[in-house]
Amino acid sequence: MNRLILNNSNSPLLVVALSIFLIISVSNVYAETDLSAREIMEKVDEESRKSTDSAFTRMKLTTCKYGLSGGKVKCAEKARVKLVESAQINTGEDNKDSKSIAFILEPASEKGIGMLSYSYDDSDRDNETWLYLSALGKVKRISVRNSDDEETESASIFGTEMTTEDQETGKLDDYTYELLDQGTFRGREVAVIESTPKPHRLSKSSYGKTQSWIDTERFISLKVQMFDKYNNPIKKLEVGRVEKINNVWMGRSLTFFNTVSNRLTNMKLEAINFDIDIKDDFLTQRALTDQAFREKYLKDLRKQAK
Repeated sequence: MNRLILNNSNSPLLVVALSIFLIISVSNVYAETDLSAREIMEKVDEESRKSTDSAFTRMKLTTCKYGLSGGKVKCAEKARVKLVESAQINTGEDNKDSKSIAFILEPASEKGIGMLSYSYDDSDRDNETWLYLSALGKVKRISVRNSDDEETESASIFGTEMTTEDQETGKLDDYTYELLDQGTFRGREVAVIESTPKPHRLSKSSYGKTQSWIDTERFISLKVQMFDKYNNPIKKLEVGRVEKINNVWMGRSLTFFNTVSNRLTNMKLEAINFDIDIKDDFLTQRALTDQAFREKYLKDLRKQAK
């Protein structure tokens, strides 16, 4: 078992396959890549899958309304902090699909709220996500598509500025890609790639297009800008210091900025444990609703993580 624990440092959840995007001015000193925009995105997707077949993580989510103070972004109100545990396994053909489940541990008033997600690489299969509200004792399906279905919950993850769509991976055939520019950013050689959803994807997406700065050596996105369907910038994501963890380059923090509401969410990884024995029957709706069943499995995962 490979294990990594990070304390008092900014780190993201094991969401290593994020296709994330941003436009920024870059210098003219760089070495051009011979890869096409599509090939670069395939490399990002491929690299993100190398880390592990399973992982058990603990992370902190901090959300607040933000403003500028002394030229720096700071919370303008008391932040809401949630401590979350998550388990994930890769499944399907070539391990390109995944199943994950996450539960809020703190604050006490939200303990037991959980989210179960099944992600599919196949563009013909919609991802599936369910949210369990412990106070109501009810499971609701989450969808990113526009819907009047009363059983469809908001796509926000645990009331943060992240959505299920922000965490989607794979489905490369759902987009067209254009290489806009190449240059350097943070001292790294990058390629600026614009991803535009195809009509069938656009109908169930919150974004009209996204633009990425991708490190062309490590094949990880460094920053992102998302636009609405009217070409207005509505959200951005900044990736913190990049480290090689379990033989894969990962950002040690992810901060999502909602530039319309001026709210942000930072993901900080407190611990990540790879190659944990996670039973498939734990990644089911029963784990959301059955507290005794859930705690039995979580106790075993915590024991393995020691």
